[in-house]
Amino acid sequence: MNRLTSIRQFREKIQNREASIGSWIQLPNSSVAEIMGNSGYDWVAVDLEHGSISVSQLPDLFRALENGGTIPLARIAEGSDKECKQALDAGAYGVIVPMVSTRKQLELIKSSCCWPPTGTRGVGFSRANLFGENFNSYIKEAQQPIIVAQIEHIKAVENLESILSVDGLDAIMIGPYDLSASMGITGKFDHQNFLDIMKSILETARLMKIPCGIHIVNPNSHELKTKVSEGHKFIAYSIDSVFLAKSSKNPSISEASS
Repeated sequence: MNRLTSIRQFREKIQNREASIGSWIQLPNSSVAEIMGNSGYDWVAVDLEHGSISVSQLPDLFRALENGGTIPLARIAEGSDKECKQALDAGAYGVIVPMVSTRKQLELIKSSCCWPPTGTRGVGFSRANLFGENFNSYIKEAQQPIIVAQIEHIKAVENLESILSVDGLDAIMIGPYDLSASMGITGKFDHQNFLDIMKSILETARLMKIPCGIHIVNPNSHELKTKVSEGHKFIAYSIDSVFLAKSSKNPSISEASS
């Protein structure tokens, strides 16, 4: 798959207000990644924050996703220079950054993701440019990798307009568990204060023309349709480990307990 073409098509889709549906990988297994890459998602994020995945495993996971025609993204752990460089050099088309709370933080992350002159990321041969074979074409991509900021704390909500104004931000994704925890109502997604904050984030993003999305952790097609109808445009649908946990239970045990 052509990297620049895939990135351009992804951006055209979300900028045209179409919903982009992706998923999440936590299991460090290329066969699992191959299955996910062939499951029809626009993108799949490899989770380096909560998953037990090492940097050395990234090339095989990204390759398996690409073989299915799916854009590989990396959900990095913190957004450090080293994390951004390693994930992108390994072949991620972009990064999803957790716990973005200020404009300054996002600006530094963007700089860490981009080659000069746009940013400060080190220039070199890597898997992303086929170890120099595609160096010239990668120069353009390295100026504008996909960047998604996760809004996961009430402080981020307070600074949302300034975060959304950072040039080069492709989308935001709400992390409902962390956000609710920062509000003192962990996991209480039907709490009115949480619902009000969710509505506020979505409306602010709409007004500033930045696609907004959410992570639906437990697979539920009805909830997915609801979130799309509400206006969410960048949605992560469940996690490989959750798909497995939900579908692998002994049917006789499940029937007995129901």
